[in-house]
Amino acid sequence: MSRRPRAGMRSRPLRTRLLVLVTTTLVVVCVAMGLIAAFLQHAYLMGDLDDRVRHTAERALDRASLHPELKDDLTFLRESGQPAGALSARLDEDGAVVSAAVAVQDAPARELGTGRRTALAGIGADGAMHTRTVPGLGTYRVTVLGDGGVRVLAGLPVDDVQDTLSGLVLIEAGVALAGLAVAGCVCAVVVRRQLRPLSRVAATAAEVSRAPLGRGEVTAVTRVPERDTDSGSEAGQVGAALNHLLDHVKSSLAEQQRGEERTRRSEERMRRFLADASHELRTPLASIAGYAELMNRGTDRVEPVLAWRRVSAESARMTGLVEDLLLLARLDEGRALHFAEVDLAALVTEAVWDARAAGGGHDWQLELNLDAPVSVFGDQARLHQVVANLLANARTHTPAGTRVTASVESADGRCVIRVRDNGPGIPPALLPTVFEPFTRADTSRSRADAGSGGSGLGLAVAAAISTAHGGRIQVHSVPGRTEFTIDLPAALETGAGERAVSGNGAPV
Repeated sequence: MSRRPRAGMRSRPLRTRLLVLVTTTLVVVCVAMGLIAAFLQHAYLMGDLDDRVRHTAERALDRASLHPELKDDLTFLRESGQPAGALSARLDEDGAVVSAAVAVQDAPARELGTGRRTALAGIGADGAMHTRTVPGLGTYRVTVLGDGGVRVLAGLPVDDVQDTLSGLVLIEAGVALAGLAVAGCVCAVVVRRQLRPLSRVAATAAEVSRAPLGRGEVTAVTRVPERDTDSGSEAGQVGAALNHLLDHVKSSLAEQQRGEERTRRSEERMRRFLADASHELRTPLASIAGYAELMNRGTDRVEPVLAWRRVSAESARMTGLVEDLLLLARLDEGRALHFAEVDLAALVTEAVWDARAAGGGHDWQLELNLDAPVSVFGDQARLHQVVANLLANARTHTPAGTRVTASVESADGRCVIRVRDNGPGIPPALLPTVFEPFTRADTSRSRADAGSGGSGLGLAVAAAISTAHGGRIQVHSVPGRTEFTIDLPAALETGAGERAVSGNGAPV
């Protein structure tokens, strides 16, 4: 079962927790080093004391060996240079203390009583070090050495070592505390300095969280400064990751806004399309209904033949409009095409002849700059409709006498059809929407026949058919030159040959 951290720990800032962690670590390290140092110092001092005790015992044994018959001879303690508190004793063969004395500062050696001698009894003459507590004198480090029948005990007090070790421990503790204080201050400064970039990253994140991102608004999102995005540090990695996240958020919001804008424009186009379609359909329907009403009344003001002609004309107009709308819908669904190999040169030639027959007031020209047959895979009827629509558009929106030229060319696996005229041109404001349904320029480009205006679907149908064939249609227009370009992928050539043309720019 996992344990949750206490609320107090969670509420502490990272800087405080790091300082506590560093300080605790330093304290543990200092305590461990102090214990190790005290242990080593204690071992060193005790070793030095043992060496001195052994040296004292050897000197005492040498002195006692000169008079082995004197069992209680302790003249060794009376020699100069003996430290105060040093004790010496003579032992018999059974290890019992025969005589014992302790050196006194600036005074003769003092004999030890029976109680104190008892504390020194029972030590074997093996040279090993022993620690004994002598009543009234303190703790001693003693050893017994023997030579023949002579056994001598020598000992030095341990209190000096304990006092020295206590002093060293106090000094080390003071130095450790001072070091901890200095290290704590240094760590506080270093931690604060190292966490400063992280604080700036947190401030940036907090500022971003207050931005109105929930409403999908792409504003100037605050970013982490470049100096806080260094990948060599953890804080820099966090800053770089936050900037990367902000870039994703900004791009997502921008894409969302673009999607909303596209949806809004699509809805606007749909509303405009429905309004225009309703208007276009209402006009012929009103005409048909009006002439039918007149015919039903049998009035003499309208001849039946004329009425029937107008009804037929309006019906044909409405039928063409409905068929164009249906074609656009089917092309949008990927239907209404029957692919086969189509000779573009023949197709364009036929379309130009048809246009010449329908609009004799224009100068129609055909250019076929070909070295080999130009074929595409597509729907011949629809491609013919594209060229016919472009020629009809030029005939409708340019005055009589305008030269209209249709050309076909092939290069780099592409087939290009161009339809250009030297009419007044398309208004610049209309160019971006010229291929949208119901786009017309009746007020800007004069018509050959003001009463025969189109429905505004011809260029939209041409663009949809070109796209359905894997091609594209473009327009470039300035006063005196308007050119539509249809770019289609060519079919695989099965042979090459010469094609007779009517001439470069010669009239048909």
